[in-house]
Amino acid sequence: MLDIHELAPFADYFVIATATSERQSRSLVETLVSTLRDQRIKPLFVEGESQSGWQLLDYGEVIVHIFSPELRDFYKLEELWHDARVVVRLQ
Repeated sequence: MLDIHELAPFADYFVIATATSERQSRSLVETLVSTLRDQRIKPLFVEGESQSGWQLLDYGEVIVHIFSPELRDFYKLEELWHDARVVVRLQ
């Protein structure tokens, strides 16, 4: 998770995750949307499909990116936002 609030006016945090299969990507999105919906938190929009390799869930202050390994390596958001503070990093 990157803290981007001082770098961008459109969000406070990026959550960047890797899903190693379409099934895992779809499951991550479904679980996240369902769990947050139970807490009455709905995404402003969801973009992308599991087979595309990149899904984006916009929750306003928090934007979640779920990548395939190949697209995460291609887009390198952590490098693009290298000035952002890393809040949490899990391997």
